[in-house]
Amino acid sequence: MGKPGRAATPAVAAAVAAGIDHEVLEYPHDPRNHDFGAEAVAAMGGRAAPEQVFKTLVLALPRGLAVAVLPVPSKLSLKAAAAALGAPKATMADPAAAQRSSGYVLGGISPLGQRRPLPTVLDASALEFDRMLCSAGRRGLEIALAPADLISLTGAVVASITA
Repeated sequence: MGKPGRAATPAVAAAVAAGIDHEVLEYPHDPRNHDFGAEAVAAMGGRAAPEQVFKTLVLALPRGLAVAVLPVPSKLSLKAAAAALGAPKATMADPAAAQRSSGYVLGGISPLGQRRPLPTVLDASALEFDRMLCSAGRRGLEIALAPADLISLTGAVVASITA
């Protein structure tokens, strides 16, 4: 269950260092499962609504990489994300580039504690919740925190970025 204060990953270490209220939630990851978001939603059932569990997607913009954080059940609008980040367009980043830049593996990319902090956009729906969940930096590990704390730690802009 939760392990507040235990810095198991750079994401958790960032939350601890900032002194924000958070909870780390662990669940068994099935290595055969590659639908990481759906797995997290299923594992968090009873602890969070599906719309409260957020995925972290790394985007390629003309000037570099960026991060979009949106509910797992939602589809990203690349056009809306690009506009929110002040870019003319956005595409999904190459998976290898996303892993290199973030320092995390696919399915475990967290918006927190990235190797190289990137411009970040958080879907506005996060503000409907007192707490949201996102990857804590490893498959099978989620961090629950207030949306305002995620915004503060990442410098995220908030916009509607779902299709």
